[in-house]
Amino acid sequence: MKLIIKDGRIIDPASGRDEQADLYVQDGIISARFVPDENTKIVDAAGKLVAPGFLDMHVHLREPGYEAKETIASGTAAAARGGFAGVACMPNTDPVADNRFIIEFICKRAAEAGRADVYPIGAVTRGSRGEELAELADMRDAGAVAFSDDGRPVPNAGIMRRVMQYCKMLGVCVISHCEDQTLAADGVMHEGYHSTILGLKGIPASAEEVMVARDIILAAETGCPLHIAHISTAGSVALVREAKRRGYPVTAEATPHHFTLTDRAVVRYNTAAKVNPPLRGENDVQAVREGLADGTIDVIATDHAPHTFDEKNVEFDLAPFGLVGLETAVGLVWTELVHTGILTPLQAVAKLALHPARILGVDRGTLAEGCAADITIIDPLYEQTVHPEQFVGKGKNTPFTGRTLKGLPVITIRSGLCTYTA
Repeated sequence: MKLIIKDGRIIDPASGRDEQADLYVQDGIISARFVPDENTKIVDAAGKLVAPGFLDMHVHLREPGYEAKETIASGTAAAARGGFAGVACMPNTDPVADNRFIIEFICKRAAEAGRADVYPIGAVTRGSRGEELAELADMRDAGAVAFSDDGRPVPNAGIMRRVMQYCKMLGVCVISHCEDQTLAADGVMHEGYHSTILGLKGIPASAEEVMVARDIILAAETGCPLHIAHISTAGSVALVREAKRRGYPVTAEATPHHFTLTDRAVVRYNTAAKVNPPLRGENDVQAVREGLADGTIDVIATDHAPHTFDEKNVEFDLAPFGLVGLETAVGLVWTELVHTGILTPLQAVAKLALHPARILGVDRGTLAEGCAADITIIDPLYEQTVHPEQFVGKGKNTPFTGRTLKGLPVITIRSGLCTYTA
């Protein structure tokens, strides 16, 4: 199959390319210029941005075990609609993805769905209980691209050190959910003014920052690549910035909800805004934005965490943490960061495509000739109001209902085949 994407603004951070040009695709691969024939498909991209296919390195697809919330098929359909050609899924399924059989199951289901590449992340400990190492090498050989107990921090520093030593040997990164549960305790939102007014138990910023500091120290000692998931506090941003200054192998991600919303969103006990780590204060949001702008934060990921309506439609204390993000992320990035001048399109695409691919060690994230034709086309002027009932994913739990977003994906292409058209 031949495809020509004409007259688009090509954005390729791997080469620094930002220019008006045509892009050629042949047999699922970015190609050199060729002469079109009667079987060539032409896509008019005038006025649009043509970027490498976006890769969300932090999603919860819920399968196996929680198919009422999401399935691999519905989650990858949501990813395609959101402009993502690939996703990396966390291991907190049932059973936990702590062995090669679950990793192989996820890969098989993803191949059957065919809407987005799925890169499994294996659990670092058996059952994600933080007690003994899982079979990391076996999972890597089965297709796991990184390891994490996301949703459950590894509380024992000795075990975390052994995890890093082992992953260093395997050449893969550890993704850390940084939370000291003795400090977080049974908190349900950020500890501050609004938690006091609402009478809700708070989670202090220190609960995240203590573990960020611990894991940075361990990464420096072991040399293992460490990726800090869903960074949310000013203190955590400062710690990662200093780690990078010292040359430690540390990267970090931020979610759209952590650079757009504060804990004020929880007012009226809005369970759609109950997330972990919690929405923080205004100073924290500003620090996350500054971290994105200066390169301290490498990646924008969604932490897509779907739940059923009944699970969220309860008292705030009883509702599970999490919101859905795959179908709103790109619009939030362009509305809040690109159109406001915090990030250039080149910087935004790097955080959505190139950097996650490099951190996970997958051969994606660029429009270089000879590479897989994963492509996201964005119309920077396309506006749409968020209506959760229009989501194709099963989860509708979003705090962005009614918000108008400007700058949205209009076409998603995976390996040369269109998986979404607006």
